[in-house]
Formats: sequence, structure tokens, C-alpha cells
Amino acid sequence: MATPKKGRNASAQSKPGRSLALILIAIVALTGGMFASGHTKPRLGIDLAGGTSITLRAVPEAGNESAINKTNMDTAVSIMERRVNGLGVSEAEVQTQGRDNIVVNIPKGTNSEQARKQVGTTAKLYFRPVIATEVAGGKGAASPSPSPTGKPSDQPSGKASDKPEATDKNSASPSATPTTQGRAVTDALKADATPSASASDKPATSPSPSASGGTAEDDANALQAKYAQLDCTDAKTRSTVGDGVKASQPTLACGKNAQGQWQKYILGPAEVDGTDVDKAQAVLNTQTGAGWTVTMDFTDGGAKKFADITGKLAQNQSPQNQFAIVLDGDVVSDPYVRQALTGGNAEISGNFNQQSAQDLSNMLSYGALPLTFKVDSMTTVTAALGGDQLHAGLIAGAIGLALVVIYLLAYYRGLSFIAILSLLVSAALTYTLMSLLGPAIGFALNLPAVCGAIVAIGITADSFIVYFERVRDEIREGRTLRPAVERAWPRARRTILVSDFVSFLAAAVLFVVTVGKVQGFAFTLGLTTLLDVFVVFLFTKPLLTLMARRPFFANGHKWSGLDPKSLGAQPPLRRTRRPSAPVETKEA
Repeated sequence: MATPKKGRNASAQSKPGRSLALILIAIVALTGGMFASGHTKPRLGIDLAGGTSITLRAVPEAGNESAINKTNMDTAVSIMERRVNGLGVSEAEVQTQGRDNIVVNIPKGTNSEQARKQVGTTAKLYFRPVIATEVAGGKGAASPSPSPTGKPSDQPSGKASDKPEATDKNSASPSATPTTQGRAVTDALKADATPSASASDKPATSPSPSASGGTAEDDANALQAKYAQLDCTDAKTRSTVGDGVKASQPTLACGKNAQGQWQKYILGPAEVDGTDVDKAQAVLNTQTGAGWTVTMDFTDGGAKKFADITGKLAQNQSPQNQFAIVLDGDVVSDPYVRQALTGGNAEISGNFNQQSAQDLSNMLSYGALPLTFKVDSMTTVTAALGGDQLHAGLIAGAIGLALVVIYLLAYYRGLSFIAILSLLVSAALTYTLMSLLGPAIGFALNLPAVCGAIVAIGITADSFIVYFERVRDEIREGRTLRPAVERAWPRARRTILVSDFVSFLAAAVLFVVTVGKVQGFAFTLGLTTLLDVFVVFLFTKPLLTLMARRPFFANGHKWSGLDPKSLGAQPPLRRTRRPSAPVETKEA
């Protein structure tokens, strides 16, 4: 009769408790992490939780198909996330699909039409002069007066300071310095209120008519009153700042400063827009020691506009020598200016790291892209419909699991105890991982993903059946249970690994080549396939090894599922000793 292999494998077979302890520790650790993180339920997708799903398709201008690339699409995703967050939405999903699609999933409780307008419009990037700024909620304090000659002041350079500045090759990011408010602000707003303020060098007259029908001074006072009440720390307030304001008009805006505080602004009319930026990129400047900087190259028309605005700011024609880069109403940078930038390019430097410099350069580049988005589809699912779908999915899963358990009980009897415990362990691992993957990678359990989990029940049960049948084959050949368990494992293991590899490969290919909710099915199928290998190797096999030492199974009880008689076992083969050949003797 064959015996188990000796050495390392024999040691593992004799100590199955180690494997069982390992998988128990894994379950406890994952469960503890789930409760510690506060995410005790899987995150539900739009089709189950209810909400709005918007699919956008990128459309380039004629002759510029290369504009649709990974960098630009990732930047578009970043901008759309900012827009959705500006609506005060939590747990929204914005992700690319394929080469030219972006899908925005917004949970229930959000105005879908407002969301569609927010994410479906082309990004608007403007360069506006800063008229007044202070920390949101703080009282304005006097800021140092800029040098009237435009020469560098005593403040430190942008590299070492939280106050960004700009020259032909030097500028930076939002500052936290409040500015003087009062007559200087009013005069600046009155000058900016004329229709040709951004295009004409003629001084404004007072009182001058404004777009609203009143005087420029009335509009200036009204804007200052709104500015005084503006609270940029409120997400809903930020989402409505600047709504309906034309590029040629002064406006209010919000942005974060270098300390991470919300800063509020009064900004003059747009002097330069995003399409005037020809190229922007993040550069590590090792020559001047400025560290990571953002360089901008302007078009011919943009270079002239940029030279005009920086010339005015450097000559102290605004309450402060500072302009704001505004994307969709948010100030993403507000560099200081010390001189007119006439070379058609500029460099923004400050307290940048590689990521923040790259983010700003992407935003500047996106404002110049000939890339727009069209809404391909918009699906709204009510919470009631999503709940019904989830309920139906859970019922289907319960029916599938019940049928598998009934089959195991009827066919394998006592042996089904091991299979059912293995299924429970697999279910526990799947649930905890799905709960943790929601906040970790944004995984959302949608209806196709539920279908993938249901299909996985059959795949997991199939692995148990392969192993059990191998063991029963060994018993049919006349072996007792303990050696049968060990002899059956190598052959069953190969079959299980090949089967699971094929399932995982199919799930991986499906995940890569498909888009949308089908990816949820593929991801769940791949995850449960990996868990199947983990459970069979570390739980099912060790548990069967332990059970083989119990008389109920070892003696082949008729309800154990391993009864030699019911399996039609052959009598054990025994070797018979051949009779020795007769010894020939010679007679004397």
C-alpha cells in the first residue's frame, strides 16, 4: 500500500492545523480592518443604490485626433471630479472607459441635470487680475504695497516663500496674504466695469453705465458687499460663485492657499483665456535651484495679452501686483508679478513638488486643448428600483447557494460538511474584501458584480467536487481513507489550478476588453477565483486531513460519503510470494 511522501510535504500533511490557523488569522484581520475603517458593507453601485450615470465621449477638433490621449483624458477626469465635488457630492465616481469615454456616477440626492451641465461642459480657463483677496472668514488686513517701479521687493523668492511670484521665468501658487480693501478696490472695479476694460487703454469715466443698468460704482459696491459675505469654506457656496458672470466682467472666486486654507477673491475681467496657452509642462529646474516649476508658452496673440496684463500689474495699476489663474471658477494659482512678461513664456515657481507642479501644468494645458465632451447617455436609477434589483440579486444568490448545498448533502452526505464550511469561509473572505476594496480602490458592487459572485459559487463548489472525487477513486481502488486523502491531493491540485487559471484568465481578458458595468462582473469573478485557490489549499485540504483521522470518516460510515461498499471498492491488492525454484542435485 502506498504511503505519503516524506520530507517537507509529509510535515505539512501531519500539521494541517497550521494552515487552518493561518486562514483563521486572515479572516479575523480582515474583519477587524473592516470594522476599524467603519466600512462594514460593500459600496453599492449606481444601479443598486440609485443615482445618475453619465457617459461622456471626447470629441476633438477636425485634424487633431491626437488630442485624445491618456494625459488629456486623465486631466479631464481630474477637472470633472473638481466640478462634482463642487456640488457637495460625496462618493461620486469619475473614471475613463476605453480611449475616449468618461463615465460619471453620481449617487442619489443630487440634481442630475445640474450634474450633467457641470461635467459635460468644456473647461474654462482664464487669467484675471486680483483686485482683493483674503482668507475666507478672516478680516482683511493691509498687505505690503508693491513697488511702483516693478522692481523686486524685499520679500523672499517664490522658491522659499508661500507667496508665489512671476517674472519671465519666475512665479508661483495661491497666497494667504490679505489685501487692503476700500477706495482702491472700488476704483479698480469701476475701471474694470467698462465694456472695453480688458481691451482698451482708455481710462474709465465716472459715473459710467454698467451692464446691469446702474452705475459702475453701484456695481462695484454690490460686488464688494457680496465679497464681504462670501464663505468659501462652504462647498455649496463655492459651486455657485461666478455663475452667469461673463469673462469681460469682474467676479468673485475661491481657491486654496499654500497653507491649505480657503481664500476668497475679487477678480477683474479676464485678460487671457486658456486657448492662449500653447503649452504648459512641469520642469525640475536645477540651474537656478528653484526646484519643480511650471513653464507656460503662449500663442502669438496670447503672448501680447499676457504682456499687457503683467505690464499693468507690475506698474501697480491694480490694488496688488498679482493675477489669478481661474479654472471653472476656482483659483488654482495666483502668482505675483514683478515685471512685464513680454517673451511669450513664463515660469511659475514656488513650493511645488512633482505632483503639484504636474497637476497645475495639466490644468493649464487642458484649458488650451481642442477637446470637448458630448453626453452619449445619461441613466437615472431611483433608490427604490436599485433596492429591488439588489433584493432580486440576493434572492438569486441564496437560491443558487441552497441548490448547491442540497446537492452536496444528497451526494456527499457527511463529506458535504467540509464543503459547506469551505463555502462559508469563502463567503466571509469575499464579503470583507469587497467592503474594504470600496474605500481603497473605489470598487462598487453593481448588479453584474452580484452575478459574478453567484457564478463563483459554482466555481468554488467545483473545486471541492474535483478533490472529493479523487479521494473516492482512491478508496475504490482499495485504499483506506488517510492514504487516499494524501494520494488524491496531487492529482486534484493540478486539475483545480488549471481550472481556476482558465477562469481567472477569462475574467482578466473580460475586464480589459470591456467597459462599463461588465467590468464589475469580471472583477468579482477574478477575485472569487483567487479566493477559491486560497480556500482549497489552506482550508479544504487541511480540514479533510483532520477529518480523515476521525473514526466516522476513517471507518467509512455509511453516512460519511466515503463508505467503501457503497462506492464499490475493490479488495486490496496483495502481492503473493512466488515459490522458490527447485534445487537440482546430482547423484553421486
